[in-house]
Amino acid sequence: MAKKRPQTKAKRPQLTDGRIPVVGAREPCPCGSGRRYKACHGRAAAHAVTELVHRPFEGLPGECDWVALRELVPAATVELTLKDGLPEGVPSVTLATVLPMAWPALRRDDGSVLLGLQNDTSSGDISRDLADTLQRALAADPGTPVQARRAPADGPRLQDLLAPEGAFEPVVHSGFEFWVPDPENATPDVTASLERANAAAIPTVKLSGVDSAYWCETPEKNHLRWVMPYPEEQLLDALARLHAQGRSSLGEGTRLVGSFRAHGLTVPVWDLPSGVGAEDVEKPAAEFAERLTAALASDAPLTADERRARGGLTNRQVTLS
Repeated sequence: MAKKRPQTKAKRPQLTDGRIPVVGAREPCPCGSGRRYKACHGRAAAHAVTELVHRPFEGLPGECDWVALRELVPAATVELTLKDGLPEGVPSVTLATVLPMAWPALRRDDGSVLLGLQNDTSSGDISRDLADTLQRALAADPGTPVQARRAPADGPRLQDLLAPEGAFEPVVHSGFEFWVPDPENATPDVTASLERANAAAIPTVKLSGVDSAYWCETPEKNHLRWVMPYPEEQLLDALARLHAQGRSSLGEGTRLVGSFRAHGLTVPVWDLPSGVGAEDVEKPAAEFAERLTAALASDAPLTADERRARGGLTNRQVTLS
């Protein structure tokens, strides 16, 4: 019979700073409780990773435009301002809707950083995932992309890294040429990705007269999609009041058809005739904004017609995230 080796008790780690490192799910928890990690501190870590943050961009300048660029706009960029300033060797940080080959981020040869917004994330908090990607991009070698990974559950969020007073001013592009400073010298993979992305991009224009409203062109009709910062129930009541009064359109041939729900905000959508361009809805949109402000201020109970209008709008609401 084989001789049994004497067993020794491993010394429990002394965690003086209160931080519990991540180990394998079946390994003993480093806190010294004697339980497996997954049944101890791993449970809280797993919950933090999967818990959905309904308004991940809340508190950031331009929250409505963050939502629009994440869900609605094909090609756009925004210069970001970091709370602690740019690190040495990083001339700029730019948010982009999409990057070539769906990279989460890219450190360019000149040291500048591109951060992709429309990527799948591994947790329920897009802000934390993007912050982790941004931090890794700032430290990456020039000329390299940043790969996806699961962000630490206790890592910073965008709200911790970006300057709260920084302006958020999206620039909408007709294509994705901003990917490469010198298209002629781009790699074949990047060139092919650029051609595919440009072919799929829907022409989109940001209105200048109102905040976070985006016109887009489709083969059969055009649309206006307007991300609004108001509480959903209050906004739906206000839209229902205007709809019941016949004052919810943006001019002849246009129609409020419903709304999206995205990242905790509501996005009313209008159908527009194919001949109506972005410049044609600038004035009607500004006039609608005034009507909406007045409707939002009302706290009177909805009439029967307004309740029917609200029900119709609610039935045509689609959740994007």
